[in-house]
Amino acid sequence: MTLKDHVIKEIAKRVIKSQDYRIEIVNLINAEFLQFAVDFFKRIVAAKLNSETITIDWYKSAFMNEDLPSDEIAINSGLNKKTISNMYRSATKQIVIEASNEHFESLYNSIQALVENEHEVDLILTIKFQSVSVDLNVSESLIVINTLAVKRAALRGGLWSTAGKRAEKVIMLALCKLYKVAPQYYNAEHFVKNRMLDVDREIDFYLKNEKAEYKCEVKLMGQGNPESADAIIARGSSLFVADTLSQQNKNQCDQLGICWVACRDHNGYRRFKIALDKFNIPYTNYNGNIEEDIDEILNEIFSAKS
Repeated sequence: MTLKDHVIKEIAKRVIKSQDYRIEIVNLINAEFLQFAVDFFKRIVAAKLNSETITIDWYKSAFMNEDLPSDEIAINSGLNKKTISNMYRSATKQIVIEASNEHFESLYNSIQALVENEHEVDLILTIKFQSVSVDLNVSESLIVINTLAVKRAALRGGLWSTAGKRAEKVIMLALCKLYKVAPQYYNAEHFVKNRMLDVDREIDFYLKNEKAEYKCEVKLMGQGNPESADAIIARGSSLFVADTLSQQNKNQCDQLGICWVACRDHNGYRRFKIALDKFNIPYTNYNGNIEEDIDEILNEIFSAKS
């Protein structure tokens, strides 16, 4: 099981057990960022030692080389690829290279102006690796610090989105297995967009009986995020599973005839059987020990994926 799979499993387990899942994503961000920082510092030592110049050109030559992947070039320039895509409506490698070089020049000029105006500030970043040591002056240090900040922001945005999204289907599978819903009564196949339709939004999961299919939406939204619930409700889903739902969200669902499960409520997962009853889907009522059973169920799900 990969590190990310482990985090997805822990997120699903915490959500179903009515616990907050966010610490798992924070831990993943920390782990990936710290590994990036260590690897980045190692590359800085090598690049600095191999440089024949004492200008900032050593950084551009090593970290904005056109042979690098476009994601790395963007991050090393102090941007991320998503920002470039939003700015230029494209993220081809050539556009990334041009945007990154332009931004780096602007960043470096801003840093130089700051250094000239702040005479009392003196910063030297010393990096030691296997008894080899290099010093970065204030301009170089600020560029490195900025790059690390951009990388953490990119990791944060990407991992909150992808980890949460990947956990949603696992949560639905776990609920089905808790209530021993047979595989013929749900559809967890990967979403494929139907280009024949004007509007075709991704549906996380379907519950179904012999006569009908029921759209299910999962949203790991936090408290004070009612717009997310409004958007899901507007999609015509039959079941809405969320981490947290306000009373207003619950009332909205009830008025529209939408079944809901608020996992952070005490034993919130137990409302899943209300949807199963309404949709005439066979199941076995769950009366087990969630603390003991959820690990076994999630291990089964991830074993089937591998």
